Amino acid sequence: MNRRKLPGVASATKVLADGRKQKYFYAWRGGPMLRGEDGTPLQPDDPQFFVAYTAAHAERKKPPSGNLFSLIAAFKSSTEYTGLADKTRKDYLRYLKLIESEFGTMPLAVAQDRRARGKFKEWRDDMAANPRKADYSWTVLARVLAVAKDRGLIAVNVCERGGRLYEADRAEIIWEAAHIKAFCDVASPELQFALLMALWTGQRQGTLINIAWQQYDGAHIRLQPNKQRRGKKKKRLVIPVGAPLKAILDARRPEKAEGSILRNTFGESWTSDGFRASWGKAFERAKLSDADLHFHDLRGTAVTRLALAGCTTAQIAAITGHSPRDVDEILKAHYLGAQAELADQAIVKLVAAYGVGY
Repeated sequence: MNRRKLPGVASATKVLADGRKQKYFYAWRGGPMLRGEDGTPLQPDDPQFFVAYTAAHAERKKPPSGNLFSLIAAFKSSTEYTGLADKTRKDYLRYLKLIESEFGTMPLAVAQDRRARGKFKEWRDDMAANPRKADYSWTVLARVLAVAKDRGLIAVNVCERGGRLYEADRAEIIWEAAHIKAFCDVASPELQFALLMALWTGQRQGTLINIAWQQYDGAHIRLQPNKQRRGKKKKRLVIPVGAPLKAILDARRPEKAEGSILRNTFGESWTSDGFRASWGKAFERAKLSDADLHFHDLRGTAVTRLALAGCTTAQIAAITGHSPRDVDEILKAHYLGAQAELADQAIVKLVAAYGVGY
């Protein structure tokens, strides 16, 4: 086979000791020289040229062994990785590259030594200025080692129970009426619709942009557990649709009710990245940067609104999908806000039950 038909073949010309020029060929740029069984450099017209080229690429595709690279390769092929949601896999891949760059060539014997934990901790702590990044990096590394240990590739996971640098509880952060108005004043109708869906269902962004028209029956939105989402409790939810949300849903419902309910200005289904980018631009236009609000805080806002409407913890959890414990934690965080209003409601109920006096 002519070498021109072999993709990636590289060549270099060298001057020999006797002054002659010799051309050498490589399987790819920076790859091994193509040699015969006796070690002699091969030329494209040699029958063994294609054999050597094929063997070099086959060897290249083999996962590395005996070092952390091999554990990462094993992790990428495991169901613990392939079964993750697309966005999570994408996030993991970014951190896997960081780990490869820093520790890829570390021998497995070293990676299992208790002293390696100190090295890994130093690496994590070097990212302390960005604690979320530091914690995510540690989490991914620990996950790689945990899967390797579970499969018998290593005997010790030195990254177990690593602790966290980022300690933040956003339970007390909610979107107030002024924030919602400021956002709606500058956001497109499509983003306002997404905000309304979030406030009336209490669902995550990823869930909302994937809700299809088939899941809305005119009175309820039915959510099935996402089998690809690991690490989350799989719940079936039947969310009653309140009148304000129903009015917009019915007005927007297409004649052929198929595909995603939430769509962008082009009438296409949102991608996660596309939604975040559009939401972020509207957020900046609304000048809400100083409020330290995230889209995810709409979950807690929905919980609080339901509580202020007089719903019980169990009723709230049935709509949002939170655990009762999480609902309680969110509500406990609002001592000066929602808690005061809830206390007022409680006294009104007490007076209604017992009247005036004893």
